[in-house]
Formats: sequence, C-alpha cells, structure tokens
Amino acid sequence: MSPDEMNKEPYIFEQIHIEVARNASDDFNLFHDKHKWLQITHNPFKGPIVLGYQLNTLIEYQMRLYRAAHHEDQVIAENNLRFSNYQITFVNAVRPRVPVYLDIKKTLISTIPTLTLGNRIALKSDGKTVLLGFKKETSEPLFLAGTPLDNLPDLNGIPDRSVVPGTDYFLKRKYLNNGSAKNFLSGSFAEQADYFDEVLQFAHYPEIFPCSLTSGALLEKAQLENHDFKRNPMVYTSHEISVDRHYVSLLKNNDTLNILVKQVPESSANTLNQTNIRLRTYHCYGLLESNAVLFRLTMNLVPLEEILKNLAQK
Repeated sequence: MSPDEMNKEPYIFEQIHIEVARNASDDFNLFHDKHKWLQITHNPFKGPIVLGYQLNTLIEYQMRLYRAAHHEDQVIAENNLRFSNYQITFVNAVRPRVPVYLDIKKTLISTIPTLTLGNRIALKSDGKTVLLGFKKETSEPLFLAGTPLDNLPDLNGIPDRSVVPGTDYFLKRKYLNNGSAKNFLSGSFAEQADYFDEVLQFAHYPEIFPCSLTSGALLEKAQLENHDFKRNPMVYTSHEISVDRHYVSLLKNNDTLNILVKQVPESSANTLNQTNIRLRTYHCYGLLESNAVLFRLTMNLVPLEEILKNLAQK
C-alpha cells in the first residue's frame, strides 16, 4: 500500500472501542455511556458517540505513519521541531458501526516566521464531514505559548481537586499508567505495539493520551460545581493542542501529571462560528512532577441546547 493510499480504508468503531477508551481516560461523560446517553435531555445522537480524543489519537497514529512513510521524521529531528500541534474542529459526532474515513492532505512546508510542517486533515462519516483541522510540527508551541507557568508553587503538595493558591487554576492530579495508555491506543485504532513492548523493554507514550485526561478533569470540576450533566449537556466544538515531544519521550509508568484547568470568562466576542452562541472556553495545562509543561491546550464547549435552538431557527 502506498503512503497516499494508507487512509482510504474505513475505521468502524464498535461500542467496545468507546468503553475501552472512556475507561482508560476516566471520561464519564454521559454521551459515551451505552446506557446513560438516554438520560440526556434532547440528545440528538440516538446512541453513544466516540470520544473526541479517540479521534485525535486516530489522527496522531496515522500522522505518525504518514511522517515515517514520507521520510519527514528526519526533517523534524534535524530542525528540532519538538512541538506537535493539533487544531481540531468538531463538526458532527461519530457513532458506532458507522464507517469513518480519514483524509490527510499533502505536507506543506513553511519557513515564515519559522520552519513548520503542516497537513490539513478531515474525517468523514455517513457522507458528512465530522472533523476538520490541521496537524503541524513546530519549534515553539502554537497554542497558549505566552502563558507564564514558571511562577507556580510546587503543585505536588497541593490537594487534588482544589484551586491552586493565588491562581484561578483548578488542579486535577493523575498518574500515568502504561496499561491505560495501551488500551486508549487500541480503542483508537492505533497499534499499541508501536509504542509499548515488554519483551523488547521499551515504552514510548503517545502524544494525545495524557491530553485526553483533561476531559475527566473538566468533568470533575463541573461535578464539584453541581453541573447537571443530564439537563444541561455540553459538547466539544474544538481542541487546540500543543504537546512537547521531548517531555513525552521521558514519560514512564506511574509518573505524576498535574492538570491545570482555567475557565475563560464567556464573552460575546468569543462565539461559535456564524452563530451568537457563546463558547465556554477552558485553558488547560499538563505539568510533570518537576513543573515542566508537557502540553498546553484549549477546549471549547457549548450547551447542546443552544446548538439545537440554532439549528431549529435555520
């Protein structure tokens, strides 16, 4: 199979893929639950849906194969493009047993302002686009690069599920686990043997799996704020992710990951494209035990009710 044909075969998610991924990442969102999806008010999806970070991981793995097939890993290494960036817009949901097709466009190389390798990506399902975005390799993070995080206190001594003193950050502490990472890969149609092999004694964490743990952090934050997941469900509209490959390469089983979550005040200047629906934006950071920043990401959500209202008016 040629590199340009590798993404022509469909991916068909079963409910077991969803179960494996949500359990591996502690994501208890009702939209993915094979029973509780029915409890969501006015749920239009008529069944459980695939996790957004599952789709991101599918993209990560196929981009890994694409880079290798096109000999782009050498360019990345020689130019120290240590940041892996994902800009993802969710257009629709992916349901079990409905074929999904991934399209990766040819790599574009830009040198202004600095060297960047970039690819447009799209996922289609049931004849409709469900995801659009870009995957880019850069020497500096594309998202939230200007946030100062070097003046934070020692996060390891701060209680889990609490606010970091002197800041607006909610802290959720997680511990990386090889088994969970392997399960998340398998649930996302990524070959876990490319990352972990006990016989050969190597373990290389994927980029997206640590980021996926932020969904559970948001859910726990909302739970503490008494959010009603059944009557006021929220759906993702986009992810913007910058991951530091250097720190990913150092990850190992049982490493501490301190996830910081900060909600941005809602504003009429920050709305869903071509609508008046205000986005609920979260800036999230994954810090290692040394306070080194593993990832920076923005997640945008909107109430499902607002989307349905907007569709009814069209």
